[in-house]
Amino acid sequence: MTVTKRDLHQLVERLPDADVQTVYRMLLALSDPVLLSLLTAPFDDEPEAEDERAAVEEARQEIARGEGIPLEDIKRELGL
Repeated sequence: MTVTKRDLHQLVERLPDADVQTVYRMLLALSDPVLLSLLTAPFDDEPEAEDERAAVEEARQEIARGEGIPLEDIKRELGL
């Protein structure tokens, strides 16, 4: 089956308004070669090194102490 841009336009017109933002982000990701390469990169199955493990533990402790950046601030910065 060959899909054309016209087919896509017809699907977009049928989208519920609540899904427009999500589909926009998906299409944007597919049209950005850098973002697409990040999204399709293979899973990193390399073993975690001791210094990486220590850094993750330190970050978790910082978050537990309230020293992290609130998720809402990150979402706002990323436009989410």
